[in-house]
Amino acid sequence: MAKRELPKHVYKQRNGIYFQRRGWPSQKFKNEFGTPEFWQEYADILACKDKPQRVIHRNFAALVSAYRKSPRYARLKPRTALDYDKYLDFFLSIMSEANPASMMRKDVIRLRDANAAKPYFANYSLRVLRVLMEHCVDLGWRETNPVRGVPELKTERAGREPWPRELLEVYRSTCKLGTRERLVMELCVGTGQRIGDVLEMRWSDIQGGGFVIKQNKTSKELWVPILPELQSALDAASRHSVYLLTNERGTNRWSYRGASQAVRNVRVKIGALGYDIHSWRYNAACELVEAGCGDDLVAAVTGQSPAMVLHYTKKVRQKIRATQAQQMRTEQKQNV
Repeated sequence: MAKRELPKHVYKQRNGIYFQRRGWPSQKFKNEFGTPEFWQEYADILACKDKPQRVIHRNFAALVSAYRKSPRYARLKPRTALDYDKYLDFFLSIMSEANPASMMRKDVIRLRDANAAKPYFANYSLRVLRVLMEHCVDLGWRETNPVRGVPELKTERAGREPWPRELLEVYRSTCKLGTRERLVMELCVGTGQRIGDVLEMRWSDIQGGGFVIKQNKTSKELWVPILPELQSALDAASRHSVYLLTNERGTNRWSYRGASQAVRNVRVKIGALGYDIHSWRYNAACELVEAGCGDDLVAAVTGQSPAMVLHYTKKVRQKIRATQAQQMRTEQKQNV
């Protein structure tokens, strides 16, 4: 379709045909070019020429506003949306009036490298910017996404480890039954769930001797039996709220920030800063492997994919296999 075939102010973009005229809002045609419906739509747009037109300024402020109203943003999980908002606000603080159509690959790289001292922030901002600029393409404001293909900064991040058994026992002796710090630990280790899902747990979720769980991140539905250690913590817990873990006033669930800070205070006290709240999920997976469970049984409790089960348990799995191998080696020598 050549431009000369299109009527005035109509342009073909990569993702459709648009009406674009200075001082008018850009509009994507809903009907196929050349059909009677298309020409009627075109006539309706022109018929509005005498009405005041709202000019959409193509800057990052308008792009972020449009993205936050889009289905793409609405589909985000609440926790992810909160994370995205931090970076969207960051973009607004540094380039609110800039035209996103003018952004080039070199600008993206310069933005990434400006935050090289904070690699997690730099890489996450790159991911959010990639999604934001994809929405810019969808709006017809530009043809390509300049963030696509820009690599993230390489980081040497230490792998997360499960809490050693003796350190878990120190934690238990420090946080007595009946405290939130003790209950959150027993819930994470006992059910093998993410901290976000644990904080959402309600007393009504306990059914038939186990927890009925719907994971926020994956939407997987699980039923996880309650271990004796967890049952003791539940028996000692206060039941003044619908949630198992509540804020200080008991009026709502415990926030992630509040739980993380409370656990950190204990970690500082017992010298466990090398192990965090997320490591308890590793404990659950590793304990299942040490008990002889296969990947399918581990996943039945944690809800993880086979790849994630392997990732979480690779070190303990290697240790078990190495022990078996050396034992077989010793037995073979004795037989000889």
